[in-house]
Amino acid sequence: MECFKFCISLLVLQTVLTISRITATVSPSCPVVFREYIGALGKNVTFSDVPINPNVEVHFLLSFAIDYTNTNSPQPTNGDFLIYWDTDNLTPSHISSVKAKHKNVKVGMSLGGDTVNGKNATFAPTSITSWVRNAIYSITKIAKEYNLDAIDIDYEHFNVDPDTFAECIGRLLYFLKQNNVISYTSIAPYAEDSVQVHYLALWRKYGHLIDYVNFQFYAYAKGTTIPQFLQYFETQRCNYKGGKILVSFGTNNIGGLSPEHGFFDACTILRSQGKLHGIFIWSADDSMKDHFRYEKLSQNLLASAT
Repeated sequence: MECFKFCISLLVLQTVLTISRITATVSPSCPVVFREYIGALGKNVTFSDVPINPNVEVHFLLSFAIDYTNTNSPQPTNGDFLIYWDTDNLTPSHISSVKAKHKNVKVGMSLGGDTVNGKNATFAPTSITSWVRNAIYSITKIAKEYNLDAIDIDYEHFNVDPDTFAECIGRLLYFLKQNNVISYTSIAPYAEDSVQVHYLALWRKYGHLIDYVNFQFYAYAKGTTIPQFLQYFETQRCNYKGGKILVSFGTNNIGGLSPEHGFFDACTILRSQGKLHGIFIWSADDSMKDHFRYEKLSQNLLASAT
């Protein structure tokens, strides 16, 4: 164990010394994709519950791994990530089974989220170097145990400046990709200034390491119209220039443009313009009540686009 930690420390040092010289990274092709967050709400949902269309790439994002203690009064752990998803129903064996049955399925984990045991899951590193070292160690361990393919960054609260966030996350993503720990990376920002400023700083310096932007369009006001949605999409295309922006909705009646009010019509318009890179849903836990109706519709639409 100590030897592994020492090796990680040496690799982190190598990362710090070489990352400034890297302007590109070799990534797998990024196809049109359906993604879904799963396991955050303790609803006993598992992969086999969710319909999977064989003609579209499907990514499940385990929600969440958080660098906070699992206590009544959670405290930040400076990059030492713990698993907070439903570990009874989303196990390494469940992952092996769904990936063996469906060759188009990938599984990743999302970091951060909104809250942990009722407290904001605030990004709170002690220092860049120590956070990156701890994060590399703990995330690599989880990724190998669960045979994960992807990492998603979903911090929504911060007590550091945007440049510090960018350096911590950017160095982490670089290491994970460079050492083939994971294949796909994504970020999950939304249209709140205090959030966007951090993710845009990350994008400006390390956008070449990020495969997808899981933009939380459901964080816009409830009752969003199709023209408004399309304008929001264009705004984020400008913000994350060159990125693969995924459109999204929530099945928890949260906000944005809902499927009942034209979401799929908006997707059809984007597809006709060559701008539809994928759809993601928050979340499988909420979708159980409707028997995953919109997962089926989303995947069918994407499959028809390939």
